[in-house]
Amino acid sequence: MKTRFLILLLIALLAGSQAEGQKKTKMITVMGEVTDTTMAPISGALIVVDWESSGAKSRSNGTFRIKVRPETKTVGVYTSNLGSAITAYDGQTSLNFVLDGKEALVNFTPPESERDTDIDIGYATVKRKDLTTDVGYIDGQDEANKGYTNIYDMIRGKIPGVSVVGNSIVIRGVNSVNAPTDPLLIVDGITVSSIDNISPSMVKSISVLKGPEAAIYGSRGANGVLLITLVGSR
Repeated sequence: MKTRFLILLLIALLAGSQAEGQKKTKMITVMGEVTDTTMAPISGALIVVDWESSGAKSRSNGTFRIKVRPETKTVGVYTSNLGSAITAYDGQTSLNFVLDGKEALVNFTPPESERDTDIDIGYATVKRKDLTTDVGYIDGQDEANKGYTNIYDMIRGKIPGVSVVGNSIVIRGVNSVNAPTDPLLIVDGITVSSIDNISPSMVKSISVLKGPEAAIYGSRGANGVLLITLVGSR
């Protein structure tokens, strides 16, 4: 009788352990896409689960794939310059987010790595967290940006107020019907007339200045400034 009791107890313990293990490993795969209001894909958006960073980011085509626990309550996306979004989670396996550049995750503190990025603003390099005005920024070395075949696709859809059509970039819009709208292009501190020959793999970072931040360039910066730093430079 004693032996039978011990056997039953052992079976119960093993069954409980197995059930607990299954419970711990039961994860739900969630796939989705992050786009702006024109449906252009947004890459590098940080995926946030229950107000904590998941460590995952959207790919160059805007898609993402994560695993969450069944008890997850919210899933969201965070960007520093394109806005953020959050939605209630109720077991969905597909979630899409559209960012309008306005919403922010007020209860979310970005990882230090997101806030300590060095931003080139032309006359200085500052930490992202120390900026007091809106400076668009693209980290060219981010894994999510390595799938682009040309620099215009790399810029398109990344920064609010920046429109890219073909090889034409407009930062601040048209001042008048006949006025030129091309931004000032500066590569490694040198003004250039074109960036057609720059491959995405050559780009370390891109900063987009407009308004007060572009004022240091005088009338040349009236349509905004595109600052490009190449890999291997300063």
